[in-house]
Amino acid sequence: MESGSFTAAAGVLGVTQSAVSQHIAALERHLGSTLVVRGSQPLELTAEGQTLVRHGVAVLARLEAAEQELLELAGRRQGRLRLGSFSTALTTFIPRAVTRLRRTHPAVMVTIVDDHMQRLVAHLTDARIDLALVYDDAAVPLSLGPQASMAHLFDDPFRLLLPQGHPAASITRLTLHQLARERWISGSRESAWFRMTRSACRAAGFDPAVALASDDYKAVQAFVAAGLGIALVPGLAAAHPLPGVQVRQLDSGAPTRRIWAAHLYGPHPPTTVSAMTEVLALVARPHARR
Repeated sequence: MESGSFTAAAGVLGVTQSAVSQHIAALERHLGSTLVVRGSQPLELTAEGQTLVRHGVAVLARLEAAEQELLELAGRRQGRLRLGSFSTALTTFIPRAVTRLRRTHPAVMVTIVDDHMQRLVAHLTDARIDLALVYDDAAVPLSLGPQASMAHLFDDPFRLLLPQGHPAASITRLTLHQLARERWISGSRESAWFRMTRSACRAAGFDPAVALASDDYKAVQAFVAAGLGIALVPGLAAAHPLPGVQVRQLDSGAPTRRIWAAHLYGPHPPTTVSAMTEVLALVARPHARR
């Protein structure tokens, strides 16, 4: 429980502590399951309680999204857009997209959710965001279900980061296979970025020897600049290299991530979602021509 106790929850809800206890007890009797661990401080949920909360949050989010959409259609509430995105999109083309949207839809309230790819998918599925910038690769395409609408924005080829003066920088036709003996700076093992890098390295005949791991691209560049290893990162993450970092395009072997704008509204999304999807396609064009 976010409040930590029945008493604190009662204060948030504006009811008595006994009323909260009675409601929880009645719900437990109805479900035939214990939902909270009595006597724990702060109060803890059982596995059954955590499951119920997870589904309850998703249901409430969908109801709130439905109410918002209906009020917008009736002209009784200004439009809003909850846009979820990964960090490299936020630091490159998303600001231009928001600026263009405000020119054509000045009344729309835009909220930005910055998160990792896996969590963005969960936010979208739970209706906590309206539109998500997501990515995948051709080997493992992203599937969001039959209601999903995915607009392909552009492909983002990975780039090699080398410390200044690295011998590989002088190789004219550099391939991933030629880097098999290097020390690598990578993302965490749970990250989609690391999965794509490792898959590409294995296809080139080796497993990358990871010296350091970080999901912060600036930290990765700093490690590379310090000579602690080399890195293979999405092109957007290499757009502004730090001093001491050389960016190279591989002749072969580099993975490419496909970047999409995705929503789950089916064929009739809210006006704000359609408008932002169109804007994203416009501002993404220079990246698509790289």
